[in-house]
Amino acid sequence: MKTELVIFDLDGTLLNTIGDLAIACNVALALRGLPQHSYEAYCGFVGNGIMRLVERALPEPLRTPENIALARADFIHYYTEHIDAHTRPYEGIPQLLDELRQRGVQLAVASNKFQAGTEKLVRLFFPAIRFEAVLGQREGVPLKPDPAVVEEIIAHTGVARERVLYVGDSGIDILTARAAGVRSVGVTWGFRSRTELEEAGADHIIDRAEEITARLC
Repeated sequence: MKTELVIFDLDGTLLNTIGDLAIACNVALALRGLPQHSYEAYCGFVGNGIMRLVERALPEPLRTPENIALARADFIHYYTEHIDAHTRPYEGIPQLLDELRQRGVQLAVASNKFQAGTEKLVRLFFPAIRFEAVLGQREGVPLKPDPAVVEEIIAHTGVARERVLYVGDSGIDILTARAAGVRSVGVTWGFRSRTELEEAGADHIIDRAEEITARLC
């Protein structure tokens, strides 16, 4: 079955964003005189949206709705201004996206990052690539692993779900694909482990971007 649409996760899949995410969250913590975390720790914090990222970074006794909301606001303010300081595409990703478009495959992004940040990063790093949809966290739309964002993209493109491939770096992504009834590819270059991808039930697991083309049929 020929793949007509590839939906990509953003953080940890298309872009290595962990440096800027970690710095922005540590800035929000420093403003409150709170302990900061390593980049490695943030790899385990990300994946469920900014609200959960901030919640996980805060000391447990301070994880109140008010504190989380205030820290999130500080995070967003700093991160939006410094969103591309250390962020870069993973090796082979620009070439892969260009090849997929040349093959006539439609592309989309489905992220748990807030919408404005998702759009800004895609514009900055992939200005010449056409995406049918670039969707992040929006009010009233549940986060992945709820399949709502994938369902929205499928409805927008009109592609049959058996012709859709979803690519991500975490168990959350694989569970999203399963919930939406589409094939999944887990990538090992992102923030989570191969074991997590295996346990989530990824249809395929790859180590290099160019391997995605072999999974299109």
